[in-house]
Amino acid sequence: MTLRKSSRGQVPPFIVMDVMREANRLEATGRDILHLEVGQPSTGAPSGVIAAAQQALVNDRLGYTEALGIDPLRRRIAQYYSDAHDIDVAEDRVIVTTGSSGGFMLAFLSAFDVGDRVVLVDPGYPAYRNILAALGIEAVCVPATAEDRYQPTPALLDRIDGDIDGLIVASPANPTGTMISGAEMVALTTYCDDRGIRLISDEIYHGITYEMPGVTALSHTQNAFIVNSFSKYYSMTGWRVGWMVIPEQLHRSVECLAQNIFISVPALSQHAASAAFDCTAELDENVARYAANRDLLLRELPRAGLTNLAPADGAFYVYADVSHLTNDSENFCRRMLTEAGIATAPGTDFDHYRGNETIRISFAGDTQTMAEASARLKDWIEC
Repeated sequence: MTLRKSSRGQVPPFIVMDVMREANRLEATGRDILHLEVGQPSTGAPSGVIAAAQQALVNDRLGYTEALGIDPLRRRIAQYYSDAHDIDVAEDRVIVTTGSSGGFMLAFLSAFDVGDRVVLVDPGYPAYRNILAALGIEAVCVPATAEDRYQPTPALLDRIDGDIDGLIVASPANPTGTMISGAEMVALTTYCDDRGIRLISDEIYHGITYEMPGVTALSHTQNAFIVNSFSKYYSMTGWRVGWMVIPEQLHRSVECLAQNIFISVPALSQHAASAAFDCTAELDENVARYAANRDLLLRELPRAGLTNLAPADGAFYVYADVSHLTNDSENFCRRMLTEAGIATAPGTDFDHYRGNETIRISFAGDTQTMAEASARLKDWIEC
């Protein structure tokens, strides 16, 4: 007798993770591989976080915490919004999550029912649409344009047929690095509030910006889910800790979901994360390195033949059009890895419509790696 498999579990792979696995396999055979595929800081957690974790290991039992997180961390996150954005946030609205991924799960489950329609733009982070699909929520993927900096606009939303129950925005965005300005955020939050559309604002790359500071949707609406994380700016990817600021009316729903799905975020990560906000000097050194890497790639990639690049306003990615070189970005990235030893992510991970002709390059590593990758890429393309 053959047991059936759930259709909701048949989601597409996160292709960049497959690329990383193959890159690691080649590296294990002795190949010199340059890792520009994964959006992960090359640095570990800051020293203050490590010290706080060591202290917690000695002094704390590290058992379950409340599902919404430990009070000192929730208070410190609320203080962050006062310090960084001049916004008073009630501690009760702050929810500690297992990275941003856990936050998206809680937001989607508490805000949407099966069959609801949530809009997101392509190119965009693939886990949004894959988690939505697994939950029976329709992901309405809409191609955004370079003219709109690959971000949603009210005009784009007006062109969508059918009801819209939710909208996901990301600023800075993965994979493009583009950002939403203050005026654009006002327009989007007003559009959603006026039409009863639940907004989910992905702000996990705040702190890693180059052209302008990140704008939080919380400055303009109290109805949105604000999702953030300690993974990117705070360089704590493997600690799996993030947070949300949630609408007050969904507080109990989110709490009950968190109790039943996660019980609690790992206690050690929570105690350590409380110290991260006091490590900005060390963390800003990381951002300075990202900025240097960005400048290097924006200078050298056109010399290698990649001239059509998305504006890298923030995060640590360059999203490049390679349509003059291939119409199969997965094979293009596979060949680049095996022949040149450069691991990058194919655009098919991020864009249903044009992903075959784009790639994402992560510049989260060290500057020497970026320089070597630029030289190798130029030689490889010219061959």
